[in-house]
Amino acid sequence: MNIHDPKTKADRDTAGPVAQPTRQEAEEAVRTLLRWAGDDPTREGLLDTPKRVTKAYQDWFRGYDEDPEAMLQRTFEEVEGYDEMVVLRDIRFESYCEHHMAPIIGKAHVGYIPTDRVVGISKLARVVDAFAKRLQVQEKMNAQIANTLMAVLKPEGVAVVLEGEHHCMSTRGVHKPGVSMVTSTMLGAFRTNRDTRREFLDIIGNPVNRGG
Repeated sequence: MNIHDPKTKADRDTAGPVAQPTRQEAEEAVRTLLRWAGDDPTREGLLDTPKRVTKAYQDWFRGYDEDPEAMLQRTFEEVEGYDEMVVLRDIRFESYCEHHMAPIIGKAHVGYIPTDRVVGISKLARVVDAFAKRLQVQEKMNAQIANTLMAVLKPEGVAVVLEGEHHCMSTRGVHKPGVSMVTSTMLGAFRTNRDTRREFLDIIGNPVNRGG
């Protein structure tokens, strides 16, 4: 697993991968944290915890091994001239705050206006996951998803709205559960055309106007 911050393809080309420790070194780091927490990593209940944690990290941060641009390469042109909005809403995502490594759990709403081709809807969800399964800041993740869709699909416009509950805020610090952070990135027609933007927000149930 090569760990880097893939903001853009150019960044990936110029920034080399971070040297990855061995599995044994990672497991020893977990044992150190267990001792720091005040427990004994040699007791029966914790003996396999380092192994389980490193295995979990492979799943939680698998996005570093995935290329969102490659996911969008296969498109379909036989759409009978369809050029209206395509929206996939309520895509559950699980990410992790890069400041505290605490979960960010929420949903993404993704829309685009195709020109002459569309992409399979599962690919939109996969792109969300590819960026979510990394240490993240929600604002950055929002922009990464939108910019990737815009660069690869070259549609008339892209809209991405994320709603996330940050456990670094709900389980520590101010301890405010149930609070959602809402971010949005509007590109192309969604940025320049107010009616297009309003239509998208109406479809997803505008989080800005949502009450209760």
